[in-house]
Amino acid sequence: MDALFDSVMLSRLQLAAMAMVHISFSVLTVGTALFIAVMEGLWLKTKDPAWYGHARFWSRLLLLNFGIGVVTGLPLEFAFGNNWAPFAAKSAFFGEILGTETLAAFMLEAGFLGVMVFGWNRVPPKLHFFSTCMVVLGSALSVFWIMVANSWMQSPAGVTLDGGRIIVTDFREAIFNPDMVFSTAHMYVACLQTSFLVVGGISAWYVLKGRHTAFFARSFQAALIASLVIAPLQVWIGDENGREVANLQPTKLAAMEAHWETNPEGQGASWIIAAWPDEANQRNLWAVEVPYALSLLLTHSPTGEVKGLKDFPKDLHPPILMTFYPFRVMVFAGFAFLGLALWTGWRWKKGALVADRLPGETWLLRAWMAAGPLAWAAVEGGWVTREVGRQPWLVYGLVRTSEAATPLPAGTVAASLAGYLVVAGLLTAAFVALTGRVLARGPDPSTLEPPQAPAAH
Repeated sequence: MDALFDSVMLSRLQLAAMAMVHISFSVLTVGTALFIAVMEGLWLKTKDPAWYGHARFWSRLLLLNFGIGVVTGLPLEFAFGNNWAPFAAKSAFFGEILGTETLAAFMLEAGFLGVMVFGWNRVPPKLHFFSTCMVVLGSALSVFWIMVANSWMQSPAGVTLDGGRIIVTDFREAIFNPDMVFSTAHMYVACLQTSFLVVGGISAWYVLKGRHTAFFARSFQAALIASLVIAPLQVWIGDENGREVANLQPTKLAAMEAHWETNPEGQGASWIIAAWPDEANQRNLWAVEVPYALSLLLTHSPTGEVKGLKDFPKDLHPPILMTFYPFRVMVFAGFAFLGLALWTGWRWKKGALVADRLPGETWLLRAWMAAGPLAWAAVEGGWVTREVGRQPWLVYGLVRTSEAATPLPAGTVAASLAGYLVVAGLLTAAFVALTGRVLARGPDPSTLEPPQAPAAH
């Protein structure tokens, strides 16, 4: 209850709510745009009208998602200035990177999206395909610049403190900070994975309903092919990212694993599957452990040293429970998606994914329908782990969160948080309703066949 009267905590909750709502839409924009580009490219290469029909159908969902994503992203810009003004005053670099994202990425994406969505039959096919590719590029650049800003907060580099202000001494070093490469790759692949699982889940729903089976069997197969590549890739990137966290933010890693004591020399650290951390007494009330596994994962040695939370001052510990379990949601989901891809690949090899046999794969199709929501949960869990695990720092090792918040009255922040949640709920409900209408109607017959002679201007 104390959090309800703490202005800093309320500002953190508000920013978290804004980010989580916005991320849930933006991840889908990134991957769906790439999926559409692949469909359109296959149409241009093979002249198969089925690929054209897929590009047209999924473009309708992309437009809805992009629109809601833009609206939910705008409050974030104001939150940084209103609720975190001292941080904005301390560091111009963060604002400069967000400004670069707007000018170099969002404007590119938004500018070409209009041609992509409304330019069918109005511009030459190759020009339209170029526009689609620019949307893909713009969305990828958005991920890059946003992750640059966030990764710099995780592992600040290329800066120095001067009179309480963070001064950039090397822009290249600040942009390509130690956390940037693997965290950016992890996020971009998460966007692709979420999108392809949602495409596969929607396709599975249509097949189970017996609607447009031949049409959606093809998009289901495309989602599978992508998942066979992406699922193992994401597991590998996540593993590398975990070792990076251990090196750069050892307190976060220890919180992610509820690892309290550094393992003695010659003894391995156990990986904890589940536990109930007791933060007050710095121990786990109970735990299900795999001996030596944590040392093996992080150091590639069964007895490698893994620093425990007790090695660090207690005031530098992040909230353990809110770091530990969201991380496990992400990890569980990652391996579940790998298993789903392998299962589906096996059924594909058995010839079960052709249009006339796919409806009989009931459990497989239901698993794909469940995978989409689980992918969203994995993304949100990953971000909760990343941000909560960084506490008590806003910029790791340089600026504490408590120093960066605007000293607003708690009631003011609570009111704005409540107002945002109401508006976000209404927007989400509108998105669900509009998406439901698109799915209920299915592919528009007038968009399934490409024009015989596209207009040339």
